[in-house]
Amino acid sequence: MSDQTSRDKLQEIEAARTSVMDEGRPDAVAKRRAQGMATARERIEQFVDRDSFREVGALVEPDRSNELNRDLVAPADGVITGTGKVAGREVSIIAQDFTVYGGSIGTAADLKAGRLVQRGLERGLPMVMMLEGGGHRIQDGMNAAHFAAASPIFHTISKMSGWVPNVVAIMGQGFAGPTAYASLGDFVVMIRGKSTMGIAGPALVKAGTGLDITKEELGGAKRQADEQGIADLAVDTEEECLEAIQKFLSYLPQNAGQPLPIIPCDDPVDRQDDKLLDLVTANSRKVYDVRKVIKSIADVDSMFELKPGFARNIVTCFARLNGRPVGFFANQPLRKGGILDVPACEKAAHFIALCDAFGLPLVSLIDIPGISIGPAAEDTGIGRRSGRLFFEMGIATVPRVSVVLRKGYGGGYYAMGGGRAFDADAAFAWPTAEICAMSIEGAVDVAYKKKYLAADDPDAVRTEMIDNIKSQTGALDAARDFGIDDVIDPRDTRRRLIETFASCPARRPDNSPPRVRPISPI
Repeated sequence: MSDQTSRDKLQEIEAARTSVMDEGRPDAVAKRRAQGMATARERIEQFVDRDSFREVGALVEPDRSNELNRDLVAPADGVITGTGKVAGREVSIIAQDFTVYGGSIGTAADLKAGRLVQRGLERGLPMVMMLEGGGHRIQDGMNAAHFAAASPIFHTISKMSGWVPNVVAIMGQGFAGPTAYASLGDFVVMIRGKSTMGIAGPALVKAGTGLDITKEELGGAKRQADEQGIADLAVDTEEECLEAIQKFLSYLPQNAGQPLPIIPCDDPVDRQDDKLLDLVTANSRKVYDVRKVIKSIADVDSMFELKPGFARNIVTCFARLNGRPVGFFANQPLRKGGILDVPACEKAAHFIALCDAFGLPLVSLIDIPGISIGPAAEDTGIGRRSGRLFFEMGIATVPRVSVVLRKGYGGGYYAMGGGRAFDADAAFAWPTAEICAMSIEGAVDVAYKKKYLAADDPDAVRTEMIDNIKSQTGALDAARDFGIDDVIDPRDTRRRLIETFASCPARRPDNSPPRVRPISPI
């Protein structure tokens, strides 16, 4: 029988623990330094509050049950799991260690991650995944005894949706497994020049299709964030990536059962910005940046834009009003006149769902010529896919306010929640608003073309018709028939929004029929 004491055993255990930490793996750390990248553990320490990370499963060994993996040496099985605090709030963290078989997912790593996700689900903790690697580790995954059962982790993550914030940071190579995790994320961040995403990497693409393509061309940030909108944000450095996650979480509650994190605010409720009087003119041919409107209305320096490089004809962002987190979605006249096409509809719909899930009131800023039309638009499935925006507006339960800044035309006006379309808690318009079923010029050309062409001076008659219709589509006309609640001074928008949300309950009553679930149109 051994005479070893707890003191002796502790020394042995600490030696084993040190061997898997960065200080026990100098060669692996040096390689990361040469690549200009941080280790997984360094990323965690930089992300969480000082000394708050509590690791689970540091001492696990990899599976060595078959001929392919019998000799594996994989510290912590290549995945670091645990909990830490961010601004004093506990979060669950999973970080892939690329120095261990390229961040591939082994049997033990999958068990560690699955347990952490399950515990986070039960305790209502936000999930943050720092991913860099591939999918299943070949040495484990090519064994049917392991792979055939299939991990339940995606099932568990799906249950988390709408309950706790789920953040995915792609911090390097992210083909296969990391992309699958990202597909379920509420907020996905990439690093330009370092991150990649895709169902398969270049080697597998070459084997399966014969196509030679670089990692960046296949799944770099330009493609996945700016062109496809798969990622919500692309930044330049790891530090910016981690800071973006911290900022994202700061607008959200710990989980959907908790109140919003309202912070002290010294920005006056009744602050007025005279620039708003001139920023939006009645001349629809003059463009402006709607982000300037949001920045003028919201608390100073509180705007945090999501998907800024994707579907730029609509802006989606978090901001604060008197310290309260809110979600703004706004047509952007700088891009395509602010028209709604499929990417814009899907971007706005996902954002509305995110805000509704976690209780952020919604502000819709409307300046829209309509929904995209024509054969090119139909080829994108606009008739069906635009329905998701209507759907998300229809099932949202948070307070919402619509403000028509200028154009409010046709189905786009409905989709943006204008007027009584989705029972807004307040429906406002600026004096520059113009609300009608379609573009006035287009309406005249469709309904009265024969009449003005038959006149002695067709151009003059057409212009007169347009002016006559415009005289009955203004903000005052909308208010007279109670299609909106009020025409407001643009400078009072901040105060009116704050007062409205202060008077609204956090959720409106659920008057839905006794259904099991609604069915998204796409």
